[in-house]
Amino acid sequence: MFGNVLILVASIAILHAAYSTYEHLSHLKALGRPEGSLPSDIVAEALIALVFGIIGASIRTPELREITWRSEMKRRAKEESDPRLSFQLFAQRAGILSQVSTIPEKS
Repeated sequence: MFGNVLILVASIAILHAAYSTYEHLSHLKALGRPEGSLPSDIVAEALIALVFGIIGASIRTPELREITWRSEMKRRAKEESDPRLSFQLFAQRAGILSQVSTIPEKS
């Protein structure tokens, strides 16, 4: 819940910083000075929103699962595991192809 709130606050702050940047650049353009840096408060607001977003996303993520072979086999039943090697299918395909190539062509 707290992570969702932080992400919401960060999103609103980023949108506000973007709007403030647009307004500031529009004001500079109206004055005829299109060059110039952003005010420090807009930069600080964007950086704080970035930090809040990162913290909120970190809090919101679920707990990491173990990815070892042992943990994977704990979740599977013995009947689900295939004792055959995966490359055996290639041998079957090669057998099918060799049968197709031995069929004589009609002339």
